[in-house]
Amino acid sequence: MSLSRRKVIFTCEHGGNELPSEFNAAFDGAEEALTSHRGYDIGALELFQKFAESKVADVSFSSTTSRLLIELNRSRHHPKLFSEFTQPLSEEEKRKIVTQHYAPYRDKVEGQINEWIQDGFYVFHLSVHSFTPVLDGDKRKADIGLLYNPSREVEQLFASKWRQEINKLNSDYKVRYNYPYKGTSDGFVTLLRRKHGADQYAGLELEVNQKFALGNQEEWSQLQEVLVQSFEQAL
Repeated sequence: MSLSRRKVIFTCEHGGNELPSEFNAAFDGAEEALTSHRGYDIGALELFQKFAESKVADVSFSSTTSRLLIELNRSRHHPKLFSEFTQPLSEEEKRKIVTQHYAPYRDKVEGQINEWIQDGFYVFHLSVHSFTPVLDGDKRKADIGLLYNPSREVEQLFASKWRQEINKLNSDYKVRYNYPYKGTSDGFVTLLRRKHGADQYAGLELEVNQKFALGNQEEWSQLQEVLVQSFEQAL
């Protein structure tokens, strides 16, 4: 693929745990949830910013609104679009959240991708996330997860190449495909695949174990450097 006909976009849907003040009452007593992995993807925004500053980035979008207000990485009619804190709100209040916080972010990302594709570019999209080391008592068995659709050859080949490049830089990281989630589960990237053919769009999700962001900061910085450098080399 000609580099001049390719565009690279980075996104981060769960970058922070901010709440609009008008909905504070709905989150009374929710401080623990908001500051945990449920409130946001710990470390994801910092890692995303490293990708956004990389030499291959064309455009980057991130959100720092808590996923407990509304889940930006879920389709509009997903049953878990709203959390237990916002599900009880009135339909009018929920429509307001969609209009003010969900739709603007999704529309910006989709609009940029649509514009590029209409102009004849091939779009490569990386969505940056992190996962909790332990969920429901089960210890996650990976440092890095590369999520993709196995039926899309470009995505599969890139994931394989990316893992090779990561291993060249540091073979100690445990890298797994489509873990801790399937790359075809309901999400923003999955929606974008449905809208755009494999000859127009490739989307991957990066999942990084939060133990790094919560642990030794030198090791966390090293991992970020490895991920960005290996991504550039794989691309």
